[in-house]
Amino acid sequence: MPCCWDALSARLIERHGFPLTFMSGFAVSAARLALPDTQLISYAEMLETGRALCGAVSIPVIGDADTGYGNALNVKRTIAGYAQAGFAAAMIEDQLAPKRCGHTRGKDVVSGGEALARIRAAVDARDEGAGILILARTDAAALHGLDDAIDRAKAFRDAGADILFVEAPKSEAELERVARALEGSVLMANLVEGGDTPLLPPARLEALGFRIAAYPLTLLSVSVRAISAALESMRAGEHPAESERVSFAALRELVGFPAYDAAAKRYAAED
Repeated sequence: MPCCWDALSARLIERHGFPLTFMSGFAVSAARLALPDTQLISYAEMLETGRALCGAVSIPVIGDADTGYGNALNVKRTIAGYAQAGFAAAMIEDQLAPKRCGHTRGKDVVSGGEALARIRAAVDARDEGAGILILARTDAAALHGLDDAIDRAKAFRDAGADILFVEAPKSEAELERVARALEGSVLMANLVEGGDTPLLPPARLEALGFRIAAYPLTLLSVSVRAISAALESMRAGEHPAESERVSFAALRELVGFPAYDAAAKRYAAED
């Protein structure tokens, strides 16, 4: 599951045959604000971004809903809003606000009771009409050990969460422990280049018992590198080679000019 940050990146993921995507909070904060993933971006900004990218694709999109942006009642509002925006699922985590990227240092988590209350509120919102899947995330392993994180994930499952995500196991053995302890659940692994979790091949993760492999920063990082290389060429008075860019025709097609022009002809006024 390559992750997206706007409508165009979501459309590219769909075009290349992936069955779902994830709106990464890190990537949205970086692309929209050029700021770190420390909950500086607001619920309204995330919702606006999500509405645009969900509208650009037909594949399911999971939305990063951070801590739910407040208490349990805020969580319910967040879930309802994400459902209305078109998300198929929303992720709620147990970090203490302001949250941080799961593979950075300095994060903290709320108590197990408060974490469970968030998930219960999210599940209630789902069952009261939002009709959206709940992805329950815990970052407790970094603070209290993997056993505590697994216990929290079990409690989230018992509360009705649809997908479970134990953030940042540090080895294949820890990934295996998570999968074994939560056998029968729909599990997600998060794979950040340079992060804490080893970049196991998708087939290996599947064999361990994971159903979703998320790559939150892969596309963002390669995009930054490609843009930086093009800028260096242009600053030197050169131009990016044709092999390093898509054609103008391909760009027009990607954003829908042919379909727009065809529709415009249909409604053209007759003299």
